[in-house]
Amino acid sequence: QVQLVESGGGLVQAGGSLRLSCAASGSIFSSNVMGWYCQAPGKQRDMVATITSGGSTNYADSVKGRFTISRDNAKNTVYLQMNSLKPEDTAVYYCNFRRYGGIPALGSWGQGTQVTVSS
Repeated sequence: QVQLVESGGGLVQAGGSLRLSCAASGSIFSSNVMGWYCQAPGKQRDMVATITSGGSTNYADSVKGRFTISRDNAKNTVYLQMNSLKPEDTAVYYCNFRRYGGIPALGSWGQGTQVTVSS
């Protein structure tokens, strides 16, 4: 079992920046994928960005060039630097941890952190 603790959400004006953090603890697999997903009211949960334990990254088209995902394997922590935020980025952001080759739904989820971008 992996536990995830997120931090860093909040309220920001359009064009501003936020940095999310997610620390993992428990049964950490050495080959894994950590990622961020967002869910707006009434919508499905969508992938924002993922990063493997080897450092390979993947981004949703809507955030490419604005968001950067990174991780510190020594601290089992993943970060999401969010720049040039837009009102449509408003959502609850969830951290996910899964085995490499697994699917997010079968991984572990954080409690979620609210990001609100005002226009």
